Amino acid sequence: MQKYANKQALIDEITKQAKLFIYEFHSVNDLDKNILVDKLDRAPSQMIAYQLGWMNLLLLWEQDNKDGKEVITPTPDYKWNNLGGLYQSFYDQYADYSIETLINMFERDVHKIIQLIESYNDKELFEQGGRQWATTTPSSWPIWKWLHINTVAPFKSFRTKIRKWKKLRGI
Repeated sequence: MQKYANKQALIDEITKQAKLFIYEFHSVNDLDKNILVDKLDRAPSQMIAYQLGWMNLLLLWEQDNKDGKEVITPTPDYKWNNLGGLYQSFYDQYADYSIETLINMFERDVHKIIQLIESYNDKELFEQGGRQWATTTPSSWPIWKWLHINTVAPFKSFRTKIRKWKKLRGI
């Protein structure tokens, strides 16, 4: 897994990968946003919904911690062994939005994630135990790893998928 020398390196990588990922959606229109193609498990709208869902969970976990609430990851309604149900809830939540609105929401939420990262000190961000929500799994990852796994990593893998989707659709 990629590691980061400091907070700015994490911010820079999220910013870079987010721009590369979302750029691919500017050529997708609303008539095609929900079309599934062979060999891919998500339509373009679902790819963005997945990203929005995870970024908003990270932000919710942080807010709940600040409010003194105990965070249950991924959510009280979905356990780690039912991520398919969680993903479907993301798709349902964002299903009625236009591709332009989804793009705007994505860009807004990336900005919120960057603000969140900026709010952490290095110890909180890079050492285990930075937040209660980050210690809710046996691996007890540091916050940076949660952020990487739910931003940079899927931005890269889903960029490959949207590019393949566009190629198969002749876009």
